Amino acid sequence: MTTAGADMATSGVPAAVARLFSRELADTLVGLRRDIHRHPELAFNETGTAQRLLDALHSLGLGEVTRVGATGLVVRVPGRNRTGPIVALRGDIDALPIQEATSLPFASTIPGAMHACGHDVHAAWAVGAAALLAAAPAAGDVLVVLQPAEETGHGAMAILESGALDGVAAIFGGHVDRRFEVGQVVTDEGPLAASTDTFEIEVIGTGAHAARPHESRDPIVAAAAIVGALQSIVSRRLNPAAPGVVTIGSFHAGSAANIIPDRARLSGTVRAVDQASRDLMLSEVARTSESVARAYGTEAHLKLDRGTPPIVNPPLATRWARRAAAQVLGENAIVPLGFLNLAGEDFAHYMERIPGCFIRVGAREPGGDVIPAHAPTFYPAEESIFIGAAVLAECARVASDGIAASP
Repeated sequence: MTTAGADMATSGVPAAVARLFSRELADTLVGLRRDIHRHPELAFNETGTAQRLLDALHSLGLGEVTRVGATGLVVRVPGRNRTGPIVALRGDIDALPIQEATSLPFASTIPGAMHACGHDVHAAWAVGAAALLAAAPAAGDVLVVLQPAEETGHGAMAILESGALDGVAAIFGGHVDRRFEVGQVVTDEGPLAASTDTFEIEVIGTGAHAARPHESRDPIVAAAAIVGALQSIVSRRLNPAAPGVVTIGSFHAGSAANIIPDRARLSGTVRAVDQASRDLMLSEVARTSESVARAYGTEAHLKLDRGTPPIVNPPLATRWARRAAAQVLGENAIVPLGFLNLAGEDFAHYMERIPGCFIRVGAREPGGDVIPAHAPTFYPAEESIFIGAAVLAECARVASDGIAASP
């Protein structure tokens, strides 16, 4: 996208959305996104990103900003009634350790780092939503959160632990998605992302010469059997109606072809979209690895890192998000996700404590390729900045009105 403001309607942005943005605001958001994209920073190192965002907020006259969560920012946008219900919007700001291969004119200048998940756009649309809410306030105050460290799963907890969202009645967030065209929005009720637990299994045996395996308790053979046995958890222990994943992503053992080592290490991930399935699979990983290791005369030691919980959009907040999207874009713009997403998202931590809804925002230009997130060639269409800003701002207004009207 090379134009802004009034010209956005001819660049793929619906006219009803384009009218919401002055040329100055549109140029600011596009420039901000490109600047952040050029200078990606990894989790909890987003100092330059935070300063760029702070400068943009001040330039737009949005000055009530608090620094939270190490490198995060929270902007408080006054509502029509300062004692009304508080709603929050979240945009994440961190990059990934990936070498960029997009050939964009504003490609990353930092070797080995890029915005391969669209957080540069999320940051820009969060600033845009704050500007739109300043111009047309919600019933109550809105907190716009610019959150660090989503990719590590720890940023949302840092914001929550700061107390910045205490008293918030509802929260909304979104993610760019090139499986959908610019102007399409997913506001599905129910599971939208999975839990993201990881584990490491150390199998300890006894080393020996490879020519005399009977003198060993071979941890490689035991670990290989554990890998196979773990695959039966989803196929034989989990209800077939419940989605789940147990994947081994790494297997390390040994140093030479003629040596049986004394230990082997496996690591993997468990994904679920409900708590019962999550608990079952995690307990089965522990039971299976320990039992199989014992059968081979070895020991298995499990380390478990409980990651983000699943995102399950609840009915009421999802209705608010759907109404907001329809008011901004029309009912025909709302499309189903169409598949079950077992990737994770740390927005789930907010939704454990605060009612909310997480949406997907189309980010593929007409005729463009479907490019997966976390790929070195990933980029969201720039027009998605304005769709995300407008829809999230309207989510805050609709939710604020709904909460204020409830008995």
